[in-house]
Amino acid sequence: MALTKMVTEVSSPPTSGSLVGALASNGQIVLVAALVIICVGISLVVPQFYSGANIIAILRQVALVLIVACGMTMLLITAEVDLSVGASLAFVGVVAMDVINLTDSVFLGAVAGIAFGAFVGLVNGVVVTRLKVNSLIATIGTMMILQGGVFLYTREAIQNHHHIASFVDIGAGYVGPVPIPVIIAAIIFVASYVVLRHTTLGRYLYAVGANEKTARLSGLRSTRLKLFAFVLTGALVGVAGLILGSLMNAGQPTAGRGFELTVIAAVILGGTSLSGGRGTLIGTLLGVFILKIIDNGIIILQWNQDLQMIVPGVVLILAIYLDILRRRADAR
Repeated sequence: MALTKMVTEVSSPPTSGSLVGALASNGQIVLVAALVIICVGISLVVPQFYSGANIIAILRQVALVLIVACGMTMLLITAEVDLSVGASLAFVGVVAMDVINLTDSVFLGAVAGIAFGAFVGLVNGVVVTRLKVNSLIATIGTMMILQGGVFLYTREAIQNHHHIASFVDIGAGYVGPVPIPVIIAAIIFVASYVVLRHTTLGRYLYAVGANEKTARLSGLRSTRLKLFAFVLTGALVGVAGLILGSLMNAGQPTAGRGFELTVIAAVILGGTSLSGGRGTLIGTLLGVFILKIIDNGIIILQWNQDLQMIVPGVVLILAIYLDILRRRADAR
């Protein structure tokens, strides 16, 4: 009973009468409004923003980030974080492409890539839950190991030597008018949403993030729940890495730099708290759309593309500040 009450409290919006409390309660409405303003603003300057080709380009980029953001949302809800997802993304593409070239099998390459991503997540989870290393520090260490390790594995991009069309289709193919990456992202998003909002597992993840000590006293195995979130995030990085490798038709060891910043910024912008116990996948979806549409706007407006790295950094700082304000509103 106490556990159910705690989960209800941490997953419900604050009821503070202050402006901050109101913004926190209506955070998704604010994000939708911001998204509409950004889209209208860009389209007024560049009408081709709404062209079919540009919309598909946006959806592909959204899909790539959203896949990993689903796992990152669950991880942040448990009050942990993974900064190694960008480095892992690059390594996954290299491993998958190498296995495909060696075996002439897209299936084996996909399995190898996803398994590698899940293994990285498992290592991160064990270091954090068993060795009790702070997840921020632990995953920075993993990131550095992966960034160096991928260049020990290969000094240059691994090309699709057999020119297997089915591999290219993973990232560039369609089912009817819908790009395959968008379908994959939609399936993962819906499954993650159901898990978080409509299953016991989802309620347990919220409970662990809200108050791990209380959750343990209530009988929850917080270590296993956090380990699950790390492995799931790693496996989803594997899926995204496979898609990115397919889009480039190669395993590129320098791919994914800054990717972790975009994912975390989108998740926090969507309302997930760094302190755990709060967050929704709908908010994450809106956060991803906002960041990727801004990226797209920078390109079609022909602004300096270095802004694509600056914007997520600014958004991340603002999102964390808003998270602090939300927690203060909750405390009041």
